[in-house]
Amino acid sequence: MSGITTGATTRHADGQTRSTRALRGLDALNFSLADVRDGLGPYLAIYLIAVRGPDQGWNEATTGLVMTIAGILGLVAQTPAGALIDATNHKRAIVIAGAIAVTASCLILPFIANFYLVTATQSIAHVAGTIFPPALAAITLGVVGPKMFAKRIGRNEGFNHAGNAVSAAVAGGLAYFFGPVVVFWIMGILAALSIGAMLMVPAEAIDNDLARGMTEGEVQTQEKPSGLATLLQNRALLLFAVLCAIFHLANAAMLTSVGQLLTHLSGKDHATSLIAVCIVAAQCVMVPVAIFVGAKADVIGRKPIFLAAFGVLALRGVLYTLSNNPFWLVGVQLLDGIGAGVYGALFPIVVADLTRGGGRFNAAQGAVATAQGVGASLSATFAGVIIVSAGYSTAFLALAAIAGLGFVLYLTLMPETRGTTTAGSEAGLPPAVPASA
Repeated sequence: MSGITTGATTRHADGQTRSTRALRGLDALNFSLADVRDGLGPYLAIYLIAVRGPDQGWNEATTGLVMTIAGILGLVAQTPAGALIDATNHKRAIVIAGAIAVTASCLILPFIANFYLVTATQSIAHVAGTIFPPALAAITLGVVGPKMFAKRIGRNEGFNHAGNAVSAAVAGGLAYFFGPVVVFWIMGILAALSIGAMLMVPAEAIDNDLARGMTEGEVQTQEKPSGLATLLQNRALLLFAVLCAIFHLANAAMLTSVGQLLTHLSGKDHATSLIAVCIVAAQCVMVPVAIFVGAKADVIGRKPIFLAAFGVLALRGVLYTLSNNPFWLVGVQLLDGIGAGVYGALFPIVVADLTRGGGRFNAAQGAVATAQGVGASLSATFAGVIIVSAGYSTAFLALAAIAGLGFVLYLTLMPETRGTTTAGSEAGLPPAVPASA
């Protein structure tokens, strides 16, 4: 295994060294990439409809079609992106290239109006953005090793949510004076900062064997990591993918539905402000939650914490039905900070548990993220159909019921993954096997 030779170092429980400079680089990278990794996100629709407008052929339908096409292509790219991170020893270059691709695809938007060109640029941004989650998790695992991974992932998520909150607050404040164009300025600045942060992590600080989920014993005895087919034999990993899809099927439509309800209750202008408050406040809640999860996941275990996320999600859906007061709805939305904070921190930890020793940690992240994306994409349609036919309260209760189902399935079927030492060895699963030459 490669050692760390630059920067101040400290030694952790499994005897490896880690660079202080590399750890600070990870902090800065997670903070600055928070806004870059998702591209324009919700600002795309605001820009195309408010700035371009019907005169240039843009309305809700054409904007939605662009976002759908880009989203589908990004979903398809999830697993290949993870496999690429497993395969490459140039993870820093991949992250930098992804940041440049996402940012360039968005910064060109003010200069083009053609539907096909806009669709192409946003598709590139979505596909390039799939690189970041597995790459950040892999680099973190390669720097700190498996014993410190849970704690470090919690810290990563804390900086990520803090970055989201700060960028959203800055964008909201500056947009009041300068309009939607400030989003492009912020993206450009954060992209430059993220490249600098990535370069703070020395290449030699990243153990590429650890980064793909191998352990020291497997590195010494296997010439190649386990084949992708092994993932299909990992029953707990497949179950976890289904549970992630259920979580997002219940969660993804809640904020959208609340936004629609607030629009009816308070009008478009007030609803926009209230949703902005929801987003920033929820991100602020996610920061301490993610740090807590990282600090306690090895003590409490993964399962009780993940059950809490499902429980809070179900509770949130029920609480929405108790009042139509806008301030009540905004307050309930803060619970998203707990559920999403837990999920974001535990997702890579559980996947690492279930794939350790197999060498396909990042491909597995991509595969599970694909299932997660399917659940999220179906959520809005599911909720929308119920809202139209039976009203908002029924839709919220239906989403809460799905979260409750996820809680029961996780409780009864999903094993505790803390302490797993090889791919699936403590979950009744076949161990990783060498890939064929």
